Amino acid sequence: MNLVIFGPPGAGKGTQSKFIASKFNLHQLSTGDLLRKEIKNKSILGSTISEIINKGELVSDKIVSDLIEKFISSKNYKNRLIFDGYPRNINQAINLDNLLKKYDQKIDVVLELSVGLKTIKKRISERQTQENRSDDSQEIATRRFETYEKSTEPVIDYYKKSKLLKVINGEGSIDEINVEISDIIEGI
Repeated sequence: MNLVIFGPPGAGKGTQSKFIASKFNLHQLSTGDLLRKEIKNKSILGSTISEIINKGELVSDKIVSDLIEKFISSKNYKNRLIFDGYPRNINQAINLDNLLKKYDQKIDVVLELSVGLKTIKKRISERQTQENRSDDSQEIATRRFETYEKSTEPVIDYYKKSKLLKVINGEGSIDEINVEISDIIEGI
């Protein structure tokens, strides 16, 4: 099974993806983690990514696509991927479908964590204290939330039309969200 989990920055995608990966023996493919790894490695690409993220903007589709194709093409991860935070726009959604078809795979379900800005700000503040991430500030969080909302509306429509979208109440506790997600996955 391949699935997509998305929601605004701070919605809990990473937390829920780790839970899903462990429970259902899948591999979490976090575009955020891939991008942070490039930054940490201090590559030329990492420097470019850092500049983009620190402005509160999203990294280009081309950069992200090249990073994820490495995983999609690997037999070790075939039909065992959780796309955490990808796709973020309609072009990425179409690109993901095309990449998966290229490697004889598909998306089985799309989980959207629905969370409001007030909750996001609270979670970002807590995460900033715990993880000291440079992309976690109230101002950047608000900008990224607004960018996310604007760019993902067409993606939500795209997956609704394909009957893959399941909306999860992301305002609940981690355990409540775990149960809701497990019920959906087990029902597939």
